[in-house]
Amino acid sequence: MKIVYTDNNATTKVADEVINEMLPYLGQLYGNPSSMHTFGGQVDKKVTQARQRVADLINADPEEIVFTSCGTESDNSAIYSAINAFPDKKHIITSNVEHPAINNLYKELEKTKGYEVTFVPVDKKGLLDLDLLYNSMSQNTAIISLMWANNETGVLFPIEDIAKKANEKGILFHTDAVQATAKVPIDVKKTGVDMLSLSGHKIHAPKGIGVLYVKKGFKFSPFLIGGHQEGGRRGGTENTVSIIGLGKACEMAKENLPIMNSTVKELRDYLQNQLLEKIPGSSVNGDLEQRLPNTLSIGFDAVEGESILLLLDRQGICASSGSACTSGSLDPSHVLMAMEVPFKSAHGSIRFSLSHYNTKEEMDHIIATLVPTIQKLRDMSPFWKDGKMI
Repeated sequence: MKIVYTDNNATTKVADEVINEMLPYLGQLYGNPSSMHTFGGQVDKKVTQARQRVADLINADPEEIVFTSCGTESDNSAIYSAINAFPDKKHIITSNVEHPAINNLYKELEKTKGYEVTFVPVDKKGLLDLDLLYNSMSQNTAIISLMWANNETGVLFPIEDIAKKANEKGILFHTDAVQATAKVPIDVKKTGVDMLSLSGHKIHAPKGIGVLYVKKGFKFSPFLIGGHQEGGRRGGTENTVSIIGLGKACEMAKENLPIMNSTVKELRDYLQNQLLEKIPGSSVNGDLEQRLPNTLSIGFDAVEGESILLLLDRQGICASSGSACTSGSLDPSHVLMAMEVPFKSAHGSIRFSLSHYNTKEEMDHIIATLVPTIQKLRDMSPFWKDGKMI
């Protein structure tokens, strides 16, 4: 069975070009980049090149790039470094639709360290309550941390405007850009963020590699304490093979950004419009303008999202009901609940997230499969009668 993969916000295929870049360093070029000998020095040069490639994608300086194991480690490193830098400040600001790597950490800090956390709400379109956000800033605020783009709905937050307000008040600002990277332009110098997280496996690099951008001048305290690696900011022997792969993926992402915002966006819109037209009782979750070009979160009244996914899976179609990090829960998405999406639609919502590897033929296969799938499930539903919700 041919696989139609539309779950790229969960993880992506490692690009062939990335694999080819990595292969020599899995075999013959296996030296430690910290070693003094020339053999290890060859690897160090390649890691230096990768650091430059990552920096080029987000318009940073290479020395501002810290390699980590994943987006979660990057997020945690940023938060702990901020609260260590300002131990007397006990207030934190975030949103109520963040990834568990942020929200669960803040809940833990509330519970065990006595921090006050402001979870800024979103409206029905998934857009932040900016008035509440700005009014929550105080001299006691250690850090503001907000995602650049929501992993479930694709909704974008006005990061540049928020970072400017934070900078004016002398508050550290961190953004989880794991979903935004390689999908929308990112310029850390223009935006003015202090720290930014990204993850390799979301941009066609391997799993197990991430990045934390740390703005020059910030007194960063390491999350992992060990050797001198990463300029003393992250101990442990570097994951050189994955770092090299990430560097190549970032180079490709920069080249493919126009494709993401034209071809991929057009495919997403085609899929969206066809499903809305052919399936009554369907609706898009999130703002239709301020969102990632590859993401479609769509709800279907009177059916279960898990049932939809199981039937799609039988036809080789990979999609999601939300974040892969919460897929073990049968509860409706916390993001959709925060947006006050009606329960009847939230429970029947699924997410399609595309990449430049997807095709129109694949979208047509999804449409041809999903339309009868929803009808089949509604025929068995006690909440659907005569073509409408009851």
